[in-house]
Amino acid sequence: MDKTFNSLAKEYKDMLVDNVLPFWMEHGFDPIHGGMYTGLDRDGSILESDKSVWFQGRALWVFASTYLTIEKREAFKEVCDSLVAFIEDHCFDPQDGRMYFRVTKDGKPVIKRSRYIFSETFAIIGFAAYSRAFGKKDYADKAYALFQKVLKSLETPGLLIPKFNQENAPSKGFGVPMILLNTAQELREACPEHKEDLTKFIDGLLKEITTYFVRPERKLVVEQCAPDGTLQLDHIEGRMLNPGHAIEGSWFIMREAKYRDNDPKLIELGTTMLDWMWDIGWDKEYGGIIYFRDALGKSGSEYWHDMKFWWPQCEASIANLMAYSLTGEETYLEHFKIVDAYEKNHFLDEELGEWYGYFHRDGTLSTPLKGNMYKGPFHIPRMYMVCSQLLEELGKLQQKV
Repeated sequence: MDKTFNSLAKEYKDMLVDNVLPFWMEHGFDPIHGGMYTGLDRDGSILESDKSVWFQGRALWVFASTYLTIEKREAFKEVCDSLVAFIEDHCFDPQDGRMYFRVTKDGKPVIKRSRYIFSETFAIIGFAAYSRAFGKKDYADKAYALFQKVLKSLETPGLLIPKFNQENAPSKGFGVPMILLNTAQELREACPEHKEDLTKFIDGLLKEITTYFVRPERKLVVEQCAPDGTLQLDHIEGRMLNPGHAIEGSWFIMREAKYRDNDPKLIELGTTMLDWMWDIGWDKEYGGIIYFRDALGKSGSEYWHDMKFWWPQCEASIANLMAYSLTGEETYLEHFKIVDAYEKNHFLDEELGEWYGYFHRDGTLSTPLKGNMYKGPFHIPRMYMVCSQLLEELGKLQQKV
């Protein structure tokens, strides 16, 4: 990658608005029932007509944020209006106000995963971005009200059924504070009147993450520990590391550092997390971020443990570029370059558009599909969007030198 920051910023923007989003508008957008299909084959043909509720909120965030920050295309607004209507009309259980996980193409409930709050958090960031992009303050208010419901769900004993029996196998996970951090950041942009409360809430999340999951004694970010912080190394789940997840969390923290006038402590925290998990996650033989690692180097337990999924590569791109923008350390720029090359050499489908999602460790393609209940328009467009903005900032600095 021998390009100026400005030329690469343009390349990333063009990939977002002329490749990735058009693929989803042409093949995923449902003009009949509304919302977005994500179960798509390589050519965009539909493999699964049910709809992921996660991706109604995630896609809303992507299209609204692109409209707000990159390019105001009327087609993006049309998709956003459809997604909002589909979410409000079909994705909430009228009995308790909680959200479904999966619905039919016309919005009938299929699966409701009551132990999780992620359908709600993705709807929150979608509503918040929609409010900002189109000047609809009522959706910022809806996002904030839904955020309060999420907090009540987390704080009320017995309302969410934990994955593990909390008497026999008590545990806490990194995923909830990490996602809440990003959710609160997005909500703060849409609700300036709640800025102080949301920043205080973020302070609590940062404390939780550093207290329980960032482990200097092992130079690891763990996914799970006991409620008192004890590592659960005699269990597979307690040893399982997810480098992509931790790297994603690292750039959320670096983003918070930027918000707080380049707070040096948060920069150090975010870059340290990135350093540790890059060292353990980057495959030095074949390239790419490996999906799972074991904290003690024991045998992988999941059959996909050494695969290369699309989204950890995206998070590594953002985190390394953000770390470079905050520190100026060339190592981060070099890491960004090798991730960029790995993505282009493996994931990008130059013939039919968008990205493949799943490769074996050695770089052979596992499946050519473009989407399912977990892969849709989120990590990839977010990467192009955030990186293009960072590259533009770096380009301006480059021109001044």
